[in-house]
Order: sequence, then C-alpha cells, then structure tokens
Amino acid sequence: MRSQRELQVPPGRTRLYGRGVTQEAVRIGIDENGLGPRLGPLVVTAVVAVTSGDGHARAESRPKGALRQRLDDSKKLVAYRDNALGEAWARAIARRMGHGDLRSPEAVVRVLSLDAPEVLRTPCPREHAAQCWSAAGEEFGCDDKLLARVERDLARLAEAGVNVTRAACVVTCTRRLNEGVERGLTRFDMDLHAMERLTLEARERAGRDVVATCGKVGGFDRYAPAFGPLGGRLHAVAVEGRARSEYVMPGLGSIAFVRDADARHLLVCMASLVGKWVRDVLMGRIVRYHRADAPELPDASGYHDPVTTRFIDATRLSRKDRGLPDDCFERKALGNRRATGEPELTT
Repeated sequence: MRSQRELQVPPGRTRLYGRGVTQEAVRIGIDENGLGPRLGPLVVTAVVAVTSGDGHARAESRPKGALRQRLDDSKKLVAYRDNALGEAWARAIARRMGHGDLRSPEAVVRVLSLDAPEVLRTPCPREHAAQCWSAAGEEFGCDDKLLARVERDLARLAEAGVNVTRAACVVTCTRRLNEGVERGLTRFDMDLHAMERLTLEARERAGRDVVATCGKVGGFDRYAPAFGPLGGRLHAVAVEGRARSEYVMPGLGSIAFVRDADARHLLVCMASLVGKWVRDVLMGRIVRYHRADAPELPDASGYHDPVTTRFIDATRLSRKDRGLPDDCFERKALGNRRATGEPELTT
C-alpha cells in the first residue's frame, strides 16, 4: 500500500484529470448558514457543477466582473428579510434541476432539501410542528427581472465551462442540534457532518470522484479526527493549516476546507447565498408562529442581537402556556469550550 506521503498531492490542484485539464470534473461548493444563532435551524448547502476547460479554474476562483454584484459573500450582498438575490439563485438552480416554475418558497425549499418533509418533522411535537414547517403567509420576494438576470448568469457560466446542475441543503432544526449536544456533539460537529453527507450524496449521484470545497468549519486545522460519515475511510492529507485543510479519499475524490471560501470560491459563494435564503424562509416561519399570539413581536433574525433577545423574552410566558418545549425553541451549548462555538485548535 502506498504511504500517506506518497499519496500526498499539491494543495488546490486538481487530481481528477491525470495528464491534462480537458476532461470534465464534478465540483461541489459547500457552505453553512446559521452556525452561531440562538434560534432557528443550521442550514448547510451544496452547489454542484460539472466543469470543463477553463471552467476548472473559474469554479475555484472568486467571481469576476459584473457577476460579483450578484455572486459574492452572502454577508456582503444580502441581509435578513432582504434576500431577494439569494432567492433568485435558489429558484434559478431549481429550474436547472428540471423543476420548472415552482410557485412558492415552500416548493423550492422542498426541492432543495436533502431530507424529505416527513424526516424533517420526525422530532417535532405534533401540536407544535407548525412553528418550523407551516408555509402559511410565505411569498416570493425577487422580481422576474432579477430571476431572469441570474438565469442568464448561470447560462453564461455553463458556456464558460461551469455547468451548475443542482443544489441541495441539509436542514438541522434546533431540537436536533440540542439532541446532538446531549450526545456530546457541538454545532461544529453537526456542521461538518452535514458537509460530509452532502459530499457523499453528490459522489453517489455523479457515479465518479468529486472535488468538494467547503467553507472552513470553526478553527479546525485537522478534520479527520472529527469526521462522522467519512470517519474511518482511507485518506491522504494534501495539506492541513489555518488557510486550507484538504484530504484525498479513494472512492470519493477530495474534500477541502478553505478559509473565506464564501468570498473566494464561485460555487461556495453560490451555496452561501442559497443557504442564506433557505434559513431566512425557515426563521420567518418561527416568527409568524409566535406572532399569531402576539402580533407586536419583533422580526427576529435568530442571531445574538437585541431584537432576538427581546423576541425570546417576550415569548417566554406564551411558550410555557402553549407547552412548547424549550428544546424546540432555543439552542443549548455543552458545558465546555468546544460547545461555545470555539473548537479545539489543532496544528
């Protein structure tokens, strides 16, 4: 068997083309949205593309020119409740997946979700399932002009060798995050394991090795000890460091975790925008559910901010009266450093 050293490859280089860069490759960009909030789900999103020619390098580069006005770090381009651009990318990719003109946010979210609705609802108390899964009152926010513009962007990327074929999301609700805490898993573990699931699913669909690039999960340098779905697989270390950690795996391809990938990697940028919109849709359901009893409640994002704190405080009595379990509302943390969102750094 080859040694790990013999299996090592230069970081950031394609491993799937052999002597040239003319063959097609399957590339995946993966990012998370909602890792740090107090309320709402963690959403991890993958965007898959088949690349060829110059598209190999373009897919792993920062968006250029006018495209950067519509494809960049989601934190720069969109905000809570002002996410028409993220919606446009989600709907345009769904159309490329062959789903036609989906008529509601719920329909788009269902198409993108890796898990079926009945799987997502499994941990829900029956009388409170509407908090996370009622689509009543949802409407699209982007206009036809923006949607058409993004569809043209995708068509031009395909002509340039980056053919986006699909997107998929893993949605982890608050209750499942809290169940993970009970098993000793941090939100970083849950995030990483969702990224692994998405990579494995894309590999299975493609029927060939893939090149996956993920936004860096926390402050990890060494990921292999924390792998879940990929745990125990034979792997070679291409590089491990603060900027990039990359692993090559027979039967998978490669998976890399890259710092600031949501601003520097075209497919990760796209995944970040799509995932931001999906999380906003799901967080909006939580707000509407509690506003049914208290219309004056603020429009909370779920993050660590004064508005979210007011929302939590203002719903405390009504949640108790309605019998809503705390585990289905606010996230817990383990009683140690790793659970606070600061994983142990390893070098």
